[in-house]
Amino acid sequence: MKTKIFFSVLICFSFLKVNGQEKQNEPTTAANLPTLAVANPYVNGLTFKAETVSKMIRLELIKMKKYKVYDVFDMADVLKGNAEFLNECYGQNCLVKMGKELNVDYVMCGSFDGLGNKIAITIKIVDVRNHTILKSSVKEFDNQELELQRMIEILLKEMHDIEFSKETSDRLSFKNELITSNNIGKINNSGPRIGVAYLLGSVNEFAVRPESQGGLGIFPGVSMIGYQLEKQYVGTENFSSLIECVVNVSGLEQGQFIPSLTLMNGFRFGKSGWEIAFGPGFGIKQTSNGFFDKDNLFSDNQQYFSEDDWAKYAERNYSNLPEYNTTGQFVAPTPDKFNHTYNFDKKFGDMRGKYSMNTMFVFGVGRTFRAGALNIPVNVFYSSQKGGGMTGVNVGFNVQKRKKRIND
Repeated sequence: MKTKIFFSVLICFSFLKVNGQEKQNEPTTAANLPTLAVANPYVNGLTFKAETVSKMIRLELIKMKKYKVYDVFDMADVLKGNAEFLNECYGQNCLVKMGKELNVDYVMCGSFDGLGNKIAITIKIVDVRNHTILKSSVKEFDNQELELQRMIEILLKEMHDIEFSKETSDRLSFKNELITSNNIGKINNSGPRIGVAYLLGSVNEFAVRPESQGGLGIFPGVSMIGYQLEKQYVGTENFSSLIECVVNVSGLEQGQFIPSLTLMNGFRFGKSGWEIAFGPGFGIKQTSNGFFDKDNLFSDNQQYFSEDDWAKYAERNYSNLPEYNTTGQFVAPTPDKFNHTYNFDKKFGDMRGKYSMNTMFVFGVGRTFRAGALNIPVNVFYSSQKGGGMTGVNVGFNVQKRKKRIND
């Protein structure tokens, strides 16, 4: 008797095991998938309507083949009968109520918020029978609204542990990049500049040369007054890059008007405001061909002779000599001074000469001191040009009136 009972139990157990395995191996079809309805999500700060977003969600759910997804026609009668289900059904209790009315296993809903330079998406799946949230997820994307359906695809696949394109996800994900603090932003640091410079080399010689010889006849230290326009194109808390344009006039205190325009690329470091800048400068100069009587052959003070100066001098003093030559080149046994040769092969500064463009390269180092909204930039600079240049210091001020966002 015991043996019969044992074999009967064994046969029943084998039958149940085989039957269970057959059910496990049974292919997944729409008939045995859980049913799911998508409620209109909450949409804020985007141009898409809630109905359009819900259609996107349904399309991606159908592609996943995880649920039997109700479409708008399956839900039409229930939605028409209750306006709350159509427009304001976002909470768990309302979604459970909708699910019971539709007779589905799950209801999906979410929120889509455009928040500045990102889109935040929250999606949840409510279990209608158990009155619980089956799954929920939230993800931030870059504000590329036209790619909203791909964002939905990535989030839904992530929720269901389905492989998705990492490359697409990286392109759409919100990158919390380094930005400027509220105290920095993009600041318009333009303002007046005043300073003083000392002239060097050939520029120094041109400044001190008497006016009768085409020089300026001034002390080789000049005042500077101008205006700086500044535009920042990169800015963080510890570094910023900017373009500077400085319009400047020098020598006014000595009766001279020497204009210049300088374009510089600047780099500002740290909150202390240290800065370096460099770039080309442009001005107007007058030049002539001539020579300096360095050996005092024709003058007592190394006089400068332009071509016109020499022509007048030679005609006045040597026109009766056969060796006379207005080019300044003399080859004769007497007097001894004519054995020396000067050539008009260089251009020198001459206020009586022709106008031309003067180019230079400017390099500066400085620091901006701050007192509330007042900025006081102090810069030491060197301006180099052929044969000479100038070095000096300038000081400016400006009041910070407004700040701009980096992305504006």
